[in-house]
Amino acid sequence: MSKVYPSAQAALADIVADHQTIAVGGFGLCGIPESLIAALRDSGVTGLTCISNNAGVDDFGLGLLLQTRQIKKMIASYVGENKEFERQFLSGELEVELTPQGTLAEKLRAGGAGIPAFFTKTGVGTQVAEDKEVREFDGEAYVMERSLTADVALVKAYKADKAGNLVFRKTARNFNPDVATAGKITVVEVEELVETGEIDPDSVHLPGIYVHRIVVNNNPEKRIEQRTISKS
Repeated sequence: MSKVYPSAQAALADIVADHQTIAVGGFGLCGIPESLIAALRDSGVTGLTCISNNAGVDDFGLGLLLQTRQIKKMIASYVGENKEFERQFLSGELEVELTPQGTLAEKLRAGGAGIPAFFTKTGVGTQVAEDKEVREFDGEAYVMERSLTADVALVKAYKADKAGNLVFRKTARNFNPDVATAGKITVVEVEELVETGEIDPDSVHLPGIYVHRIVVNNNPEKRIEQRTISKS
């Protein structure tokens, strides 16, 4: 059965539903699955729990889903670029679970590896550790963190073959591999699709066993969050 779908809408049509947990790759606006996020918005599903390092900006990325009130909870690390996120959080409309960045990555990686929980020093003695088990190892305190999995994972990669083997491009790799492994169903948006076998096995960043559906977006916008240039 082919993993390749004609559009982002077609790839999501029969797998997204109200009140699901959705994991989304990217870091800021770098390496986000732009067309899949837009298709998720257009699907009209609501009550979503979204796992993502960032929450996009007001009019792009996951900010699109905040505009339409489709997200009820964010599990994220950094959310400082989104005024609508701030407004919803302060007004009590949006539940937020802030997670240290490295811990978030490990929670996704562990979830994809079938590891239910792990111990880390990050957050010990802070609000991060509230209501969590703290255990001592070799004389030092560690907090237990539960791993994360998602009903659907939305991922951006640079290239895929038709078997779903993925190649990421530079910093756009970021959280995408961990998000891909943590999804029960993983949908990948790519810029280039090639025949199975055309990617050198040594060049594969994520094997196709983790990928269920593929969508091609040849011309993503790749918006820059903050552009800083020097004076000429």
